[in-house]
Parts: sequence; structure tokens; C-alpha cells
Amino acid sequence: MPPMPTPPPPGAFWDERYRTDAYIYGEQSTPYLVAQRERLRPRTTALVPGDGEGRDGVWLAEQGLDVTTVDVSAEGVRKALELAQRRGVTLAAVQADLTTWEWPVAAFDLVASIYLHLPPAARAAVHRRMAEALRPGGLLVIEAFRPEQVRFREAYGSVGGPQAVEMMMTEAMLREDFADLDVVELASEETDHGNDGAHRGRAAVVRGVFRRPA
Repeated sequence: MPPMPTPPPPGAFWDERYRTDAYIYGEQSTPYLVAQRERLRPRTTALVPGDGEGRDGVWLAEQGLDVTTVDVSAEGVRKALELAQRRGVTLAAVQADLTTWEWPVAAFDLVASIYLHLPPAARAAVHRRMAEALRPGGLLVIEAFRPEQVRFREAYGSVGGPQAVEMMMTEAMLREDFADLDVVELASEETDHGNDGAHRGRAAVVRGVFRRPA
């Protein structure tokens, strides 16, 4: 019997995608996260799981937060650190698989999960870890594609989101995953990602802010 092929390391897909000088999702933070500026407090701590090339973590560091970003891709971590250096800020960038990473508990004032899509079982576990990582009173900011994104890709030629619809999210799903947190705001919306980058065109998203009870 021939030997079984060795599976690629967890970050191989994203390493290949990020192995370019360009920032495939751009260098500017996600508008929904930027819209939370008034909720942020300088000199507090933030965690950005699945931060990719670092655009959201770097923006949070520019707001005066002490930022840790985590991504499965070594190339993403490298580019996040390079972006931070060019923008004159510092952050801790960790290369790790979020499903096996040793998550800190009650360590962060903010967790920002922006377009982090995982298979259902992994998603539920990682979302639970996000909630546990918050200090009492801490905020979770999340934005993700809804299943309607499949129709948007067909109808409008939009680009973005996982190919597997079960990896997308709904309001009901987020309420269930973050049942131990208070809902500050939660909505299903449409947005426009513009015409440049790996997210392009009209998109169906779910956005929310949750708070860990004090």
C-alpha cells in the first residue's frame, strides 16, 4: 500500500495567498471596526484572532491599544509586523492555529473577530474561547459573511466569503455562540467592499457588538 500523502500544515493555504508584496485585503482597517472608535479606550488590551496581514490589529494599535494578533499564517504574521513598523506602532503577532492555541482567559478588554470563518465545530469552540478571553465588561466586535453572500456572488459578481455556506454566519448563530455575553448591537446588513482587494462588491454581512457582563 502506498504511503498516505502528508497533509499540508494548517497555514499553508494562507501562506501561499499572502506571499506577495501586496496586501490582498488592503492596509486599511475594516469600516465596521473603525465605527466602534468611540467605544475604545487607549491603554487597554485588544486581541484580534485571524488578523491575517494585520490591518485591523495595526489600526487598533494606532488608537493606543495594547494589541495581540493571532493568525495561522506565518506569512500573514510577517506582513502584520511589517505593516506595524511602517505605521510606527507595535503589536504582538503570534503565529498559531486558533483551534489549538492556548487562549488567555479574562485577559482582554476587546476581541475583534473580522471575517474569521471556520467550519461549524471549530467556529463554536473558537467563539467560546473568544468570550472567555474577555475581561468583565470587555467587548467583542464581530463581522462575518451571511449565507446570502452566495446569492450576492451570483447576482452581483461579488467577491469574498468562504465557498462553503456552512462556514458563514447568521444572527441566530451568533446569539447562540455568545449566549453568555450581552448583546449591545446585532444586525444583518448589506455593505459595499468597493472594487479593489480580495473582498469586492456588494456583500451580505452580519455585524455585532457583545459585552461580557461585569
